[in-house]
Amino acid sequence: MRVALYTDVFAPHVDGVVTRLLRTLEQLGELGHEVLVVTPGRPPRRWGPHRVVRAPSLAFPWYPDLRAGLPGPRAERAVTAFRPDVVHAVNPVWFGAWGALSARRRRLPLLASFHTDVPQYMDALGLGALRGTAERWIRTTHNAAQVNLCTSAPMLERAAALGVREPLLWPKGVDTVLFRPNRAHPAVRERLTGGHPRERLVLAVGRLSREKNLEALREPLRRLPGTRLALVGTGPHRAALERAFAGLPVVFTGPLAGEELAAAYASADVLAFPSTTETLGLVALESLASGVPVVGARAGGIPFAVDDGRTGLLVDPGRPQELTAALARLLDDDGLRARMGAAGRAEARTLDWRAATETLVGHYRSAVERHGALRR
Repeated sequence: MRVALYTDVFAPHVDGVVTRLLRTLEQLGELGHEVLVVTPGRPPRRWGPHRVVRAPSLAFPWYPDLRAGLPGPRAERAVTAFRPDVVHAVNPVWFGAWGALSARRRRLPLLASFHTDVPQYMDALGLGALRGTAERWIRTTHNAAQVNLCTSAPMLERAAALGVREPLLWPKGVDTVLFRPNRAHPAVRERLTGGHPRERLVLAVGRLSREKNLEALREPLRRLPGTRLALVGTGPHRAALERAFAGLPVVFTGPLAGEELAAAYASADVLAFPSTTETLGLVALESLASGVPVVGARAGGIPFAVDDGRTGLLVDPGRPQELTAALARLLDDDGLRARMGAAGRAEARTLDWRAATETLVGHYRSAVERHGALRR
């Protein structure tokens, strides 16, 4: 099958959407499918066997780390020459929406996937006045597709509430070969704790952006003596976070990837995930695969990744004292932390990118069949 995939974000950008796309592309190649990726930014020219075409773009003024893709003749010529069987529009709000429009213009089958709750992000970024417009646009673009996918069960409910017709689940997956407990390393813990490896280590991984709610970790850090925090990632909110955590035992590592990231997870005691805007939270799955339990917000897709009381603890994001108490409970109890870590690792080993990708291919075929039935 030949798939034209339009996405606003791609490598070298790092986030959960990109992680899923990269792992999926690897599996699609191994399964014998060919993908043409169309994306803004400065992507690599290829990802494995798949060609990547760069689209024109401009910076979002309120989020300079991301580029707003624009339609261009070079990308459209590449799609025409590729002759796709199906178009996959990832988050059809901006550039993904152009993919949806392109599929309609070309009379091609369309699958759209819902990864990011953009209206909720707008609230977090102070753009709440645009929320209604975004919700209507999401409904319109998704309902142009023959198949709509969501990345977690809570997001199925969210998409349905937005008026998206018949959303289906794209199963979760995680790389349990890269992320595993024996990646822990004393030198990595030394670095993450700022030279205090015997103290407790809380890790947070992801974009350093306002909607990730990382300031929520400031008060627990003040109240938990002998505890260190390592923030892994980069983003537009880094300078503000450095000011917010000034004087506290925090290490900003910058972005980590591959074996460096795997070692960071495995060398920590607990992963803290206070974001309330996640549609799944692949970071949580990577931590569980590393044998490290998660304390996360009971919001968005995080409850789909973390089994409260078994692989981690979920807290009410509106009650800061719960976050402090949950972190203290895990950090103070080595046995509980070990049991939850082992349960998380066992859970992660049941999640397979190959199976998730085979499910996706089935949805591609369904989109083709439904499109054909509509044209008859």
